[in-house]
Amino acid sequence: MFPYPSGTGLHVGHWRGYVLSDVVSRYKVLQGYQVLHPMGWDAFGLPAENFAIKNNIHPSIATANNIANVKRQLHEISAIYDWDREVDTTDPNYYKWTQWIFVQMFKHGLAYEKEMPLNWCPSCKCVLANEEATNGTCERCGATVTKKNLRQWMLKITAYADRLLEDLKTLDWSEKVKKMQSDWIGKSYGAEVDFKVVGSDEKITVYTTRPDTLHGCTFMVLAPEYKDIPALTTPECKEAVEKYCFEASTKSSVDRMTNKEKNWCIHRFLLRKPC
Repeated sequence: MFPYPSGTGLHVGHWRGYVLSDVVSRYKVLQGYQVLHPMGWDAFGLPAENFAIKNNIHPSIATANNIANVKRQLHEISAIYDWDREVDTTDPNYYKWTQWIFVQMFKHGLAYEKEMPLNWCPSCKCVLANEEATNGTCERCGATVTKKNLRQWMLKITAYADRLLEDLKTLDWSEKVKKMQSDWIGKSYGAEVDFKVVGSDEKITVYTTRPDTLHGCTFMVLAPEYKDIPALTTPECKEAVEKYCFEASTKSSVDRMTNKEKNWCIHRFLLRKPC
């Protein structure tokens, strides 16, 4: 994993990770193998931008300076990287290929636009990453962060879900790891069922893996982000529902959980099962 050159230098946590690949590389070299052990810089993105803003330095200058210093540190700890294969994601000779790949994905229908909820600062009027919206507030101005549906580019990775599941069988991995991968992909079999709204032409579509239990259904719960919440809300509940939806938009999905739900998810996580 290439480091972010968004700080003035490496810390011990970086080398804690890099020493493992360095040890394996040295061992294989001594055994007579030809080892591919490159190093590079994951230099585009939010961390580099925030560093440049904080220090009032142009991001290209700040990134180049940080790369030079981190490279010096890696030389000093004598890691056996192949510097002839150095990768820098801010180099036009590198990112022209990432742009080319995106264009190919777009041509083949694998890149598309979709509205999705994003962290939104009403004061800065910009989208925030999760790291910038800690504790529900904007780290720059302190305003309460909400969720806002915005059009953004998506990659249709689900188009490869079945192939990923099938190809897991061909990997020489432990069954435990392959089970974790298949659980992460999360394929399930079920049906979409339409529930008609009384006194309206509206319908609510629900996915279920147990359609045989629908006759026992007595209620359903809609997420506060559901697109038709305003249309489904009765006039006497409008104010209360709007208040709840706004408060929910300022919290993460984990923040919304009850303590019982959190404990259940933590328990499932510790058992290495999806929650």
